[in-house]
Amino acid sequence: MTADRRAELEASLAAVRERIARACAAAGRSAEEVTLVVVTKFFPASDVRILADLGVRAVGENRHQEAEAKAAECADLGLSWHFIGSIQSNKAAAIARYADVVESVDRVKLVGALDRGAHESGRAVDCLVQVSLDPPGRAGRSGADASDVRRVAAALEEAGSLRLRGVMAVAPLGEPARPAFEHLAEVAAQLRAEHPGATVVSAGMSGDLEDAVACGATHVRIGSAVLGPRPVTR
Repeated sequence: MTADRRAELEASLAAVRERIARACAAAGRSAEEVTLVVVTKFFPASDVRILADLGVRAVGENRHQEAEAKAAECADLGLSWHFIGSIQSNKAAAIARYADVVESVDRVKLVGALDRGAHESGRAVDCLVQVSLDPPGRAGRSGADASDVRRVAAALEEAGSLRLRGVMAVAPLGEPARPAFEHLAEVAAQLRAEHPGATVVSAGMSGDLEDAVACGATHVRIGSAVLGPRPVTR
């Protein structure tokens, strides 16, 4: 089964890398400009080990308990762990103790706890401001409104153990991704004007990575296109 799983992941990973390369070529960009973050939620640490052996360096998780355990189990691999899920205030400090990048900082309230966790662990944590691309009033998606991005960014910039690196967003459900990602590009450019080090734009998943790359994404977060359908049971 391990050999079969490796072959499966190798083939799907190659297909995703080719999609990224084609999207970059179409946008007049180098494929080296785009970092692939493989989202491994619901999949075992054994898959993470195979992916690492296949050259994956960045892994994404969105549930704290699973992420914490998997990061500990795979600590020897030297991976960059990206936390991409909604953050509960009482879990923020713990997340900052193992995550190398926290992509989903969507409110100022989280910054103090994240900073404390990073400081207590003696580490610096890269952070992205999660921007809401949903229409006003739509429930169910996290993210700061465009008007709040500057406030969250300023709080991150002032935190001693956090580093503001850019923005992250998820395309709205049931709507074309391209206009949303074009808006994100505008928000990212405005943020860079005030914070030149905030160069990361994390956008695009299995179904819309091409639109994200066309709009300037530097990181794409890919789960099912690499790992396959989520396991039915845990």
